[in-house]
Amino acid sequence: MELKEQLKQQIDIERLPQHIAIIMDGNGRWAKERGKQRIFGHQSAVQSVREVSEASAELGVKYLTLYAFSTENWNRPLAEVSGLMTLLAQTIKAEVITMNKNSIKLNAIGDLKSLPKSNYDQLMQAIADTSHNTRMMLTLALSYSGRWDLTQASRRMAQDVADGKLKSEEITDKTVPNYLSTAGMPDPELLIRTSGEERISNFLLWQLAYSELYFTPKYWPDFRKADLYEAILNYQHRERRFGKTSEQVAK
Repeated sequence: MELKEQLKQQIDIERLPQHIAIIMDGNGRWAKERGKQRIFGHQSAVQSVREVSEASAELGVKYLTLYAFSTENWNRPLAEVSGLMTLLAQTIKAEVITMNKNSIKLNAIGDLKSLPKSNYDQLMQAIADTSHNTRMMLTLALSYSGRWDLTQASRRMAQDVADGKLKSEEITDKTVPNYLSTAGMPDPELLIRTSGEERISNFLLWQLAYSELYFTPKYWPDFRKADLYEAILNYQHRERRFGKTSEQVAK
């Protein structure tokens, strides 16, 4: 039996995280170590996205959110950004059939209007073409940052207060999530970051408040189903207390 199947059989399906978020890191370094240009790493990472998406859906994970392009990534060399946008367009177009086959619904969060118009239009079309799927929601965080998310949420709340739709005293930690780009989605129980970096890099700052963090030295282009299973098993061996004691959680 393959290792990945052994790992998969160990997973307790009753204790799956509903929502897994992933910071897909290390594409450029992976390519550099092979004497290739950075875009080669991004191209090779498409297989990782495909495998992890399919594996998550097969297990029964309901939400998978991938940090695909941050607002800070716009500061990268123009050639790399242009290559990434081209790759994004090609990948989304090619993967719609696979997403429909696996009943995966595509979603996107971030300052999407900052994307090139052709990318934005193609993204919206793919979202529409997969809108009927119910097995899992795959969310791409594009031109996204946690600070942007909180800023736009604050503006929307302020506008609702000004319009008389919301009273300032009604704003609580239960209200804020309704104004975030992830409204309607549960917070991630598990965050995975590849490449050995151990930080959240301005990703889902509000939503990750109680997430379990899992860091792996493996670069994203090498991340496969077995690696996802290992991360989930690690998560399932942790005690999630949410500020309580172990004795309180056990009751």
